[in-house]
Amino acid sequence: MMQADARLWAPERASLTPPPDLALIALTVLVFGVSGGMLWLVGINYDGLTGSAVQKIHPATYLSILLLAWTMARVGNPVANAVTALERRPAGLLLGLMGIGLAVQITVRGGAGIAGAIDTFLLPAVVAILFIGCDGRTMKRIETTVHVVMAVNAALGLLEFVSGQRFFPYRLDGALLEYDTRSVALQGHPLANATLTACYVIALASGGGSLSAMRRLLVIGLQIAALVAFGGRSGIVVTLALGGGLGLIGVIRAVMNGRIPLLAVAGAAFALPLLGLVLAGLAGFGFFDALIGRFVDDGGSANARVVVLDLFSRLSLRELVIGPDPTIVDSMRRINGLAMGLENPIVRLMLYQGAAMTALLTVALTLFLYEIGLRCRPGIAMPMITFAVLANTYESVGSKTTLVAKFVILLLALYRAPTPEEEANGA
Repeated sequence: MMQADARLWAPERASLTPPPDLALIALTVLVFGVSGGMLWLVGINYDGLTGSAVQKIHPATYLSILLLAWTMARVGNPVANAVTALERRPAGLLLGLMGIGLAVQITVRGGAGIAGAIDTFLLPAVVAILFIGCDGRTMKRIETTVHVVMAVNAALGLLEFVSGQRFFPYRLDGALLEYDTRSVALQGHPLANATLTACYVIALASGGGSLSAMRRLLVIGLQIAALVAFGGRSGIVVTLALGGGLGLIGVIRAVMNGRIPLLAVAGAAFALPLLGLVLAGLAGFGFFDALIGRFVDDGGSANARVVVLDLFSRLSLRELVIGPDPTIVDSMRRINGLAMGLENPIVRLMLYQGAAMTALLTVALTLFLYEIGLRCRPGIAMPMITFAVLANTYESVGSKTTLVAKFVILLLALYRAPTPEEEANGA
């Protein structure tokens, strides 16, 4: 049974030649580190409604498609390589096709958001194919890249919090959301940032990556501090709940196995009182005030979740199944004060694209994440739960985002399963 279980997560034999390490590192940096706010500063209106359609697709998507075409053509028969990719990532291909299908549906119905279908669903599928056949050295470099970018993201978020200056804020056709003062750092939106950071913290807490114990604790501490700056209430709650549970389980296991190092006990005895003093000091300086304020006053978020349900009652059965006229939905949102968000990706997809397309996309994304999980070593359950919970607290995959691609790279880099050769060599 153990051998059968191992085969579930052992990686397939590499039969595609992956892109060079430098290209994959560049792709990772683009996916994790380039937001719409950053693109605006270089003259690209990525998040807005106006401007060229070419500008609405993320640079990482362009690069990934170019790398995919190069990968298919540079070694062997392109058709055979495509068949191999299909065999290795069938759910990835399904997700990519559904993303293209969504783009076609939006085009036919004259709606907006074609680029969202490409970035949200096609990009992660292509990324998953590009990482087929990457060896341990390559994935170690990708993991290092993820750690570096996430550290920069956290540090920049804390700097924004302290200085009150957002360096790459979210803009809609150049207009800033003046009422939202939360840090955005490299991700462009505080909720997307909180979701990614929470997934990263839980992945580290559950054993993902190859950091030493001390570095792991330091990184987790930095990221949790950044979570406060990003102001994601759900992200904070989920991280503390799941992270605390993982920590408690670890302590219980250590006690039962009698493997508690004396140095660790001494360190904890010193660190806990110091941590209390640090938290008290931060509270005194108002570090937690903004976050506490969001728990007290959610800015109408809870009410929006109630109001949005009333929108469905105004649609006919046909509109519920295949989707209404997008202009009607836009009008209903403005009338009911929901112009800034619908608080859930499934709700948004159903309102704009209909239940049929929403069901197909949900199944395709679920199968895709399951497929990615099979290619990772054990331990990904908690990050998966974190992603599933937090992605449903705002529009996330219901609108344009690179969040799914980030999560895929995070899992593949931090939970890479060793090849049989590496296991034989003790790698």
